[in-house]
Amino acid sequence: MLRLDFSVDDLNLAENRDKTRRSSVSGVQDKVQLRRVRGGFEVVESGGDYILKPVPRNTSAELAADLPANEAFTMDVAGRLFGIRTAEHALVEMKDGEPAYLTKRFDRRNGVPVQQEDFCQLAGRSPETHGPNYKYDSSYEELAGLVRRFCPAAAVENPKVFAVVLFNYVFANGDAHLKNFSLFRSEQGDYILTPAYDLLNTSVHFPNEPSAAGLEFFADGHYTAAYEKLGFYSSADFVELGGAFGVPEDEVRDGLAGYAARQEAVERLLAASRLSPEAKARYLAKFRDRLRAIAQ
Repeated sequence: MLRLDFSVDDLNLAENRDKTRRSSVSGVQDKVQLRRVRGGFEVVESGGDYILKPVPRNTSAELAADLPANEAFTMDVAGRLFGIRTAEHALVEMKDGEPAYLTKRFDRRNGVPVQQEDFCQLAGRSPETHGPNYKYDSSYEELAGLVRRFCPAAAVENPKVFAVVLFNYVFANGDAHLKNFSLFRSEQGDYILTPAYDLLNTSVHFPNEPSAAGLEFFADGHYTAAYEKLGFYSSADFVELGGAFGVPEDEVRDGLAGYAARQEAVERLLAASRLSPEAKARYLAKFRDRLRAIAQ
């Protein structure tokens, strides 16, 4: 494991954090920019090519020390087992032995900023226009409409967005809000989906979080008959939502089946991960619960 030559205390982290009506991982995690130098990294105020997320202080999140390992593991699984393009990342160790999550910025190429917009920006949402909960008062169906509006190759990009939405549900990411999806300008000059980022099982740290998925599924706020009967999202919800993203029903069902087919591989990787025993137990229980849900 890569070891950094500075500790959390050396970072002089600010005490101010994002405040919304709901507890969220994004509201408790500190982010520090780093620049690669010979032999390691150095902290910079701006222009860094890497983002470091140390274990947060003064947080209401449970098992906060497991946050870096949670994110690194979940990102690994997304890329290795489910074919989701993810940001380059690693679990690293601070000088004092604490873990931290390190990711390479993809909004810079060869040190030059790349034009990038998250879905809050694309939708024209901000705290000033939509209040403190601006990141959450939306729907996944709205994401599909934004992709059709801004991506010339929406038929290619929308299924990728849908795949991330499905992954977030199966892996219990209840903080998958508008700012956790982005488009950026490709080297060919058109807008495409960025690599996936901020993927983790938030239920490990917020077992009583208010949302199962981060956003509502449908723009008009309706629920499927299956949801009304079961009380949770199941295969029928993803079949209907997949239609909004242009994903045929047979492809949605193949995607759902793929999670059950890879259950053993996920559990094997989880057992070998650096999560604590209690975090592993919580992670596994929620993952199995979501597999049962999408099998309905």
